[in-house]
Amino acid sequence: MMIFLIRLFYLPFFLIIGNGLAIYLVNQQSSKIWLIGLVIAFIAIAFLTEKHIPYNNKFNHPIGDQQRDVLHAVVNESMSIVGIASLPFFASIFTVIDIWPHQFPLWGQVLLAVLIADIGITLMHYASHRNSILWRLHAVHHSVKRMYGLNGLMKHPLHQGIEILAGTAPLLLIGTPPEVFMLLLVAVIIQLLLQHSNVDYFVGPLRNILAINSMHRFHHLKTAKEGDVNFGLFTIFTDYVLGTAYFDSTKKFSSTDLGISTEPDYPSDYLNQVIEPFRSKK
Repeated sequence: MMIFLIRLFYLPFFLIIGNGLAIYLVNQQSSKIWLIGLVIAFIAIAFLTEKHIPYNNKFNHPIGDQQRDVLHAVVNESMSIVGIASLPFFASIFTVIDIWPHQFPLWGQVLLAVLIADIGITLMHYASHRNSILWRLHAVHHSVKRMYGLNGLMKHPLHQGIEILAGTAPLLLIGTPPEVFMLLLVAVIIQLLLQHSNVDYFVGPLRNILAINSMHRFHHLKTAKEGDVNFGLFTIFTDYVLGTAYFDSTKKFSSTDLGISTEPDYPSDYLNQVIEPFRSKK
């Protein structure tokens, strides 16, 4: 019974409670340390739940990738924090017209920011599978051989910067306030934990709306044709427009399905993954 309840409430717990607590902390003008603590707590909850209710138990076992993934996460989220801290400066330069609905409740502003950022990030993600230069950077993320929460934070830092710019530039132009960007960052981290999660959580009809793990696993299939689907970060709305939404309830995933078929020996350590996109291809 307990396992059933965890599977049932895992998704709403992360989406509603996780983001709700973050919004509450910002509304209360709490120290930003509390937000960092909240994110760390949800990462820990994700790891613990993956151990007890896994989609694939083998995905829980490191294959020489744990230290690398931690490094990716620390570097990339440190960059995000620096970016958030720099927002007042960038807003003063790049805001073209302040038409942001400041009168909306904070949760409504965050939801609007999520929907806008989702379009930009999804389109950049889509482009990264079609432009050779962008793909070199994005390939780091696709080199994973198991799907678990920390995979979502495993990206080349330069590609993460490009994706963030694609998602946040429209928001900067229309005067989105710093606290909304801060909450957007929390929402992105929570979503990446859900999207790459090895937890066998219940989704139901939300699969037709949200870009969650059961949909995103198809995106990590190692052949280009199979994995050319489900690009969305938060939702699959843009995938519907692009014609790239796909799901097959009979498909079961294992490590042999994941990775990059054209580069089976892609570097697996952090430093070489950062350097690999700039190496000459013979």
